[in-house]
Amino acid sequence: MASTSQQLDQELLRGRVLGIAREVLEELGNLHAVGTLRCESHLEHDLGLGSLERVELLVRLGSAFHLRLADSVVAQANTVEDVVVAIAEALSSEVSAGGDVSAVFGALAEVHGAGALQRRAEPGCPAEGVPWAETLLDVFRHRACSDADRPHLFLYDGDTPLDPVSFAELYSAGLRVAQALTASGIVPSDTVSLMLPTSREFFFCFAGVLLAGAVPVPIYPPFRADRIEEYATRQSAILRNAEVRLLITFDRAERLARLLAPQVPSLVSVVNAAELVCVPRDCAAPGAIPVGPAARNGSDLALLQYTSGSTGDPKGVMLTNANLLANIRAIGEGIGVRNDDVGTSWLPLYHDMGLIGAWLMPLYFGLPLAVMSPMDFLSRPERWLRIVHRHRGTLAAAPNFAYELCARKVDERDLEGLDLSCWRAALNGAETVHPETIDRFTARFARCGFRREALLPVYGLAETALALTIPRMGREPRVDAIEREPFVRDGRAIPISAAAAEDGQAAGIRFVAVGPPVAGHEVRVVNAEGGDAGERREGELWFRGPSATCGYYNNPAATAALFPAGLPQKGSCAWINSGDRAYFADGELFITGRAKDIIIKAGHNIYPHEAEMAASGVEGIRRGCAVAFGADGSGSGTERLIIGAEVRDPAVLHDAKRRNDLVAAVSAAVMSDIGVPPDSVELLAQGSIPKTSSGKLRRAETRRLYLEKKLGRPSASAWVQIANLAMAGAWHRARQVFAAAAHAVYGLYAALIFFILVLPAWGLVKLARSREAAASITSKALRLYFSAIGIRVRVEGREHLQGAKPCVIVANHTSYADVLLLMAALGVDYRFVAKIEVMRMPLIGTFMRKLGHLSFDRSDPRSRRGVAAQIESQLRAGESVFIFPEGTFTAHEGMRPFQLGAFKAAAATGCPVVPIGVSGMRQFMRDGTWLPRHARITVKILPPWNRAPASSAASAKSGWQEMVRMRDAVRSEIAHIAGERLL
Repeated sequence: MASTSQQLDQELLRGRVLGIAREVLEELGNLHAVGTLRCESHLEHDLGLGSLERVELLVRLGSAFHLRLADSVVAQANTVEDVVVAIAEALSSEVSAGGDVSAVFGALAEVHGAGALQRRAEPGCPAEGVPWAETLLDVFRHRACSDADRPHLFLYDGDTPLDPVSFAELYSAGLRVAQALTASGIVPSDTVSLMLPTSREFFFCFAGVLLAGAVPVPIYPPFRADRIEEYATRQSAILRNAEVRLLITFDRAERLARLLAPQVPSLVSVVNAAELVCVPRDCAAPGAIPVGPAARNGSDLALLQYTSGSTGDPKGVMLTNANLLANIRAIGEGIGVRNDDVGTSWLPLYHDMGLIGAWLMPLYFGLPLAVMSPMDFLSRPERWLRIVHRHRGTLAAAPNFAYELCARKVDERDLEGLDLSCWRAALNGAETVHPETIDRFTARFARCGFRREALLPVYGLAETALALTIPRMGREPRVDAIEREPFVRDGRAIPISAAAAEDGQAAGIRFVAVGPPVAGHEVRVVNAEGGDAGERREGELWFRGPSATCGYYNNPAATAALFPAGLPQKGSCAWINSGDRAYFADGELFITGRAKDIIIKAGHNIYPHEAEMAASGVEGIRRGCAVAFGADGSGSGTERLIIGAEVRDPAVLHDAKRRNDLVAAVSAAVMSDIGVPPDSVELLAQGSIPKTSSGKLRRAETRRLYLEKKLGRPSASAWVQIANLAMAGAWHRARQVFAAAAHAVYGLYAALIFFILVLPAWGLVKLARSREAAASITSKALRLYFSAIGIRVRVEGREHLQGAKPCVIVANHTSYADVLLLMAALGVDYRFVAKIEVMRMPLIGTFMRKLGHLSFDRSDPRSRRGVAAQIESQLRAGESVFIFPEGTFTAHEGMRPFQLGAFKAAAATGCPVVPIGVSGMRQFMRDGTWLPRHARITVKILPPWNRAPASSAASAKSGWQEMVRMRDAVRSEIAHIAGERLL
């Protein structure tokens, strides 16, 4: 036996088993499991294979190897390797007994491959991403396995390089953080906020949040003590909107973070990132903790990206794993990522350009990234260029102001020996790209080898993950000079002729091309009537594609406004209004400005960035610290143009003559550049103009402060602001205590009424002589209970149950009390299939047993098979059966994957499947709670799905595929009407 067993090629056997397992997982739609499939994978925990799915796998393996595997393999095999061993033993017996050796080895030779890694290609070849990845988790895990020892992150503290971080170290540290988060009570789909600066801890914690199955919410850390109260107001609004459960921060911000906590009801705790990262290193190896709890699908939420200008109405862009990976792949194609590329970045990691473009994109393609903090860059911009030189950086992105800062602030001495010839893609985006900046930067650094064609003006927005358009590589930036008057009057972008430009006969305005849309995405420019604006006509910019968000988190009004042609329907991709204005010319897109920022004065459009550039160029005004906005014309019927500008010398503000001279100079500069003088120029002290976390001007907030006569007013001292925060926190804490007390009173009342009504009903049911009598008593008692505690249950679609008997009823599972609710709402004219634990509960178990409901032991495969036979028997006897296909429930929102048992029973008996969606029960009694809360509950019954029973062995595979399709379709229907995300 042993000698025969040695003849079998074990590696080929493993490959064949993995190939068939991969085929089954792909048909089930579990692409995450496909990506992480290994011989050590647990059949249930890692791969999600329940009893029925295991049977299908083993039937296919038996067919492939011409074997009949024992039933014990279904019950006892835990991992793929267990299955391999069982098949090896069976094959050995077959060969020893003189079986068909050629068939055995033919099956072994059909190896689908276990995902063996290929040798890295020569430098300069296209980079290999992770094309099979469905989630960011797949990417992290793949890099840790395939590129374990390769350095990925090169961090800097000022000019000092820190120890590099390898792909394996990133993943291992992420696992430690995930372990700590899970131990603290974080469950999949919880939101976890990261208030961290650029540091190893940010990367480790972001990876850890994903590996724990939670959703990261990056927010920017506090930088200015004089604006701490404003900061706290904005961030607490974001944390409330995101329903953040845990806030990860660092030493210097921990006290402030704790002051925010009382204003965020969902926030359970504030933790220091250093404590999370430094947990015991007992889970350092990839796969050391089960990936099952964190296994997610492409449609699951991967990130909440809050728009940088969020104030009282936070807008958290919902980005799924599919959105992020689609955008990363499109960027990679757009810039032609190569395997020898190197990224460099100073961008903040709480901003989409820094997080997705600068980090996650290189992570996906397995590239190294040299990274420094924004503060280190702002204090000495040459540091960024030195890192490009030192690491031979090829890819880097930044907003326009960064290129301007380098062009103006880098000292000549810092150019000595600087070589930027390696830089092949310098992306310029996130704000208006100025032609003057392109000219100044390329001219200043040409002597260092920087090539003008390397500068890529790009366009994107958080609502499409990051990038929407990228110009063609290897071409110099295209600048369009157009006549000002027809453009500001009616949006016609008429090019200025070369002769007119040379003679200075035409007043012009210049815009920079940002290229065509990235792969798989569409853009259109729409006129006021909703039609295409046409060539060289300005209009609203709409877009759609696989990167596009499905909306804003917990903000239905803002989400509805995002989709001008209506919300996206299932399986469709709806047009999104970007909020920007643009025009097309020769296949290229030109962004002209934010629609809400454009100032309409006397019928002419004024583009704020033009006026701001003119004001910033005046001697005595801080460059990049001038803002233009419109204000009510006080009865004039048009807007007034207001310029707010910070002065370099504070003494100007106290010298009337110097102040008036500077106001006149600003007015003249603006008039000269745009042909319209400002109605008012407000000179301000440094730091007066509000900016976003990424450094962009907050024009709407500046306008608000101006109208409220608060623009330029000095802030209260830091201690006064902290005292105000503490008082606000105390008030919020008092409200929380009151609300908790009210909930407790209601819960105790509901519990008391339950026992008052259930105890007598329990006695009557125990004495009832028939199941029908017990059912009548139970449903009436439960209806009376829900009525007594003030909960009106709305039931829709009863007619779909009346004509579908016997049938298999399936519903989402969200609460302990689901069974009670459904017996009250629908009666008890069916058999529930419950876990054995329910039958053992006091009181409830009596009802369940007396009513003839079915039960099984989840941990016993034989019990599962037994209840499956009982279900089919009940259906053939004319009894309907009620099953929760999720099998269990959790506290967090979202619908778990459905098991196939219910659909297999329907297929075997020819009975219809009736889907039911329940909403409100998670709020009534969430997992982990014991007292009910008041809630609005709806039970919606959908039309039945009819299917004929499988007729022959030949149709077994098609029957399996049809079951899987039905399961997925029913699950999507229930999730839609129940308002649950698919997990």
